Amino acid sequence: MKRLKQYVSLSVLLLALSSICKSQSGYQLLKTFHIKSPGGWDYLAIGPDNRLYVSHGTQVNILDKTTGDSVGVIENTTGVHGIAFNKELGRGYTSNGRLNNVTVFDLPTHAVITQINTGQNPDAILFEPYSGKIITCNGRSNDLSVIDPASNKVVATIPVGGKPETAVSNGNGLLYVNVEDKSEVVEVDTKNFTVLHHWSVSPGEEPTGLAFDKTTNRLFAGCGNKLLIVLNALDGTVVEKINIGNGCDGVAFDGQTKTVLASNGEGSLSVITEKSANKFENIATVATRRGARTITVDPSTHLVYLPTAEFEPGDAPNGRPKMIPGTFQVLVMGKK
Repeated sequence: MKRLKQYVSLSVLLLALSSICKSQSGYQLLKTFHIKSPGGWDYLAIGPDNRLYVSHGTQVNILDKTTGDSVGVIENTTGVHGIAFNKELGRGYTSNGRLNNVTVFDLPTHAVITQINTGQNPDAILFEPYSGKIITCNGRSNDLSVIDPASNKVVATIPVGGKPETAVSNGNGLLYVNVEDKSEVVEVDTKNFTVLHHWSVSPGEEPTGLAFDKTTNRLFAGCGNKLLIVLNALDGTVVEKINIGNGCDGVAFDGQTKTVLASNGEGSLSVITEKSANKFENIATVATRRGARTITVDPSTHLVYLPTAEFEPGDAPNGRPKMIPGTFQVLVMGKK
C-alpha cells in the first residue's frame, strides 16, 4: 500500500465535528494498543485464532485482540505489507515487500515454516477460497503471484497491466484487483488464472483500498482523490461516487451492519451505510489520528482496528512527517 504522505492537517475541524459524528455513526475510540518496537506499518488482520496480526517494518506483531497484549512475533519479514491465513492448514502468510517473498508460519506456534519467492515487492496478500491458493499483489513487477499452499510453490503468475494494490475475491471463481497507476479494477478468473476485464474507476483516481459485498455484488474502491467508487462487480459499471477524506489507503466492509468504512491518513474514518445495492448514505466522518490510513474490521465484534503513530511537528522536506520512535499504536474503534 501507499507510504505515509504529508496530509493537510484537519485535526481541529475533525475534533470539532467529532461529537456530532459519533451521534450519527456511533463509532468512537475505545482503546489504544501500544507497540514499542521500531518500524513502519501497512496492513493488519484478524486471524482465525482471534488474534490481531499487525505488519510492522521487519516483523509482524501478534496481539490479543481484546487486551492488546503481545502473544508473539513473526521475524525476518522485512518490508512486510500484509498477512493472510489458511485456516484448514493452520498456516499464516506474510508478504515481504523488500525481500520479494512470502513467509509461511504455523498458526498455533508462530514458528516459521519456509519462505517462498514471489514477484517484485509483494504488497497485499490474501487466501482465495475458490482456488484454495494464496495470492500476492506485486507492486513493482505489475503482476500477481499464485501460491499453492500444499507445495509452497508459485504455480502461476498473472500480469495485470499496472501496479496492483489490493484484491478481494467473490468466493466463486472471480478476483477483483485495484490497479493504482491505471485507475482501474481488473477482474481475474481464478479457475484459469487469466485476466477477464479492465474496468475504469473514473472519476476516481489511484484506487488503493478495496472491499466487497457478496450479497449485492458491489465493490468499494477507496481512491486518492478523496472519492469512494462503488462498482457493480457483474459488469464493472460505476454505481455511485461518494466523498471521503484525504489519504485513504484502506476500505473495509461490515457485512452484518452493511457499513463501508474508509480509513483516511488525514486522521478520519468515513462511515457509509449501504441502504441497498444502488443507494448509499455517507453518515459520518469520525476523527481518528493522523496516519491511520489502513484498516481491518472484526466481523464477530464489529470493532475497527487502525494502525498509526505519533509524528514530529512541522512539515517534512520530503513530504513525509517523521515518526516519533516508540509511538507505534493500534486504535480500536467501535460503538459503546
